[in-house]
Amino acid sequence: MASPITTHVLDTNLGKPAVGVAVVLYKQVVDNNGKKELQEIASGETNSDGRIVDWLEGQQREAGIYRIEFATDPYFEKQGKSCFYPTVTFDFRIENPDEHYHVPLLVSAYGISTYRGS
Repeated sequence: MASPITTHVLDTNLGKPAVGVAVVLYKQVVDNNGKKELQEIASGETNSDGRIVDWLEGQQREAGIYRIEFATDPYFEKQGKSCFYPTVTFDFRIENPDEHYHVPLLVSAYGISTYRGS
């Protein structure tokens, strides 16, 4: 069974999965003083298919605001390239915790795109 939140990183310049991209997943929480802050809930690296599919397995998922952060600079450095976006960060909202949320990233050294996947 796949994690309720997954990602897939594709290198659009190479036309291939981006392997070994470090990714961190956060959830927005409210502290005792009512201040919103981000709490890291998962991290990992994309596999040989550019995916992370094993986050949060068995954990209760909740509605709320989440952030996913991709460390793209080290990925491009391994290729001997410089990139314009050293870190790519997206916030997204989970409204129905029973659904699967797939947050893909299309990336090149000078461009990024995302969408809600399936």
